[in-house]
Amino acid sequence: MEPFINIRALIIDMDGVLWHGIQPLPGLTEFFQTLRERQIRFILATNNASLTPVQYVTKLAQMGVSISQTEILTSGTATALFLSERENPAETRVFVVGEDGATQPLIDLGFTLTGLYEVNNTGKSKRGADIVVCGKDETLTWDKLATATLNIRAGAKFIGTNPDTTLPTEHGITHGNGAILAALEAATGVTPTIIGKPEPIIYQQALALLGVKPAETVAIGDRLETDILGAVRTGIRSIMVLTGVSTEADLKESDYQPTWVMPDIRAVTKALRNQATYVS
Repeated sequence: MEPFINIRALIIDMDGVLWHGIQPLPGLTEFFQTLRERQIRFILATNNASLTPVQYVTKLAQMGVSISQTEILTSGTATALFLSERENPAETRVFVVGEDGATQPLIDLGFTLTGLYEVNNTGKSKRGADIVVCGKDETLTWDKLATATLNIRAGAKFIGTNPDTTLPTEHGITHGNGAILAALEAATGVTPTIIGKPEPIIYQQALALLGVKPAETVAIGDRLETDILGAVRTGIRSIMVLTGVSTEADLKESDYQPTWVMPDIRAVTKALRNQATYVS
């Protein structure tokens, strides 16, 4: 077991790690108190693109935790940053399947968002989207899926904020954004470019924000195929907590592993306070 030392920063997933839907997981406030007391820097990096950083600040405040917007990086924000580095926002039109967390970062960076059934090659005066971005969307409709499909089939680039096929909620594990991407891929024959975990893009952006060496940074997540694989691909250590999607049985079937496995964030808090070898 690798010694639990030399940890100056954390990149922390939220769904399944800090809460299930609107229900905070035990030890949430003590976990953040420990990070502040130990002066451990952190970024909350989530694949969930439904909320904006401001909305996540509010959600955590309702759970008794105070953080700043600069300590949050969503796959929606990461997607907008990724696209702004490769496209001219002033000349790029985007159709979004998603909620505020996917749309607002694009608007903030100057992209123009298109509406329902604004599609190229329809003979209408308004041209369609250059890019389709798809994120978790609890307001999903047939019309949104149809507009996304039509734009992709007309040549728009297809971007997925994240590939999570499931999502842990207060009701149990339900479908995630990956299920929506699968529907669009089936309808278009086009595979989306993924920005969130397990691709290293969002982790690399988090490291840049933290300003800490990868060797001093640890990722915390609940999902083996996104959080942990993303950390492996980025070259940083990781903790998998068992309060979300992946289980110890899943680990036995995997050809990649987290550095540590812990039951929940209370165990992470204890390990951080001890800063010693953690034995699972």
